[in-house]
Amino acid sequence: MLHIALVTTSYPDGTPGADAAGGFVEDFARELARLARVTVVAASRSGGITQEDTLTILRFEVPRLPLSLLRAHNPFDWPAIAATLRAGRQALRELIAKDAPDHVFALWALPCGWWARAEATPRGVPFSTWALGSDIWSLGRVPVIKKQLSLVLNDAARRYADGIELAVEVERLCGKSCDFLPSARQLPAARENPVSAEPPYKLAFLGRWHPNKGIDLLLDALGQLGDEDWQRIEAVKVFGGGPLESKVRSACDRLADSGRPVTVGGYLGREAAASLIGWADYLLLPSRIESIPVIFSDAMQMATPIICTPVGDLPRLHERHPFGIIADASTERALVAAIRSGLYASPADFADAVTQASKDFDLAEAAQKFLQNLSLVSQ
Repeated sequence: MLHIALVTTSYPDGTPGADAAGGFVEDFARELARLARVTVVAASRSGGITQEDTLTILRFEVPRLPLSLLRAHNPFDWPAIAATLRAGRQALRELIAKDAPDHVFALWALPCGWWARAEATPRGVPFSTWALGSDIWSLGRVPVIKKQLSLVLNDAARRYADGIELAVEVERLCGKSCDFLPSARQLPAARENPVSAEPPYKLAFLGRWHPNKGIDLLLDALGQLGDEDWQRIEAVKVFGGGPLESKVRSACDRLADSGRPVTVGGYLGREAAASLIGWADYLLLPSRIESIPVIFSDAMQMATPIICTPVGDLPRLHERHPFGIIADASTERALVAAIRSGLYASPADFADAVTQASKDFDLAEAAQKFLQNLSLVSQ
């Protein structure tokens, strides 16, 4: 049986926020393990090995999680970054030495692709990369890191990106083809009740409290809604966590103190996330920078329409399947108009488009596509 090593910095291990970051990686690995033998080499707060039939989880210890919060420009993060780079590379080296895989799939281009290039290529093991927006739009802008990223992408047997526009950017960066591979996770339950056809409506935000995700835009926009708008809102729930936590909680408290039905909470596990998305009549995506967030495919799976900003691939997806309301720009003013438009529309009118959009984010098809392309690499 084909043996694939899936090396990643995102895999659930019980750390708050880890499921949001890596839940779809776990689901992809499980789908892949239906068709091949898979060894996941994953960052964790503690080491260890678990075995489930054709799926093995090999965890290497890192000082801090989630790794997405580490910043190269912050000297206080340098020890944790250095320790993580050493641990991941060593874990992959040991796996290749003990149980040589047929292929290494690096999630993500950096640092996992760099580990694969350094450890798999010299030993004759091909590797592929799956890029996120943070790889290309953040790390790809730093000159020294951009050079390493380009080398990794050039040497990869195949390249994937979790966004359509992002795949084009990968091709521009390295001059080689890149395929779109959607990131999606399997939620534990379907929606119990259909979205409301009439107000008042239930709104929800679930995600990282970071400027890129636009949580500050959303809270400012909610503050601009008038009394008549709020009469059409039953409740707004804001869940997540991140560097803007103090600002988010303060803003939510101010809205609640002014009589607005706004509640705030922390990170949610998979079941609780599915429950929240299934509760909402609209999911709110106010991002400034985005490709196709996993929460988008979550919402489509739970038959929940979306109010979003026009970033990344969302306008293109909206043209194909009008899944909700899309703002004119990633600004507070445009977001206010979009939310207001949603409040005076009916979420039920978007049901057919949401159902069609959900078919583009099928986990089983993504795993099969990867394996089919892998057979082309080996030919």
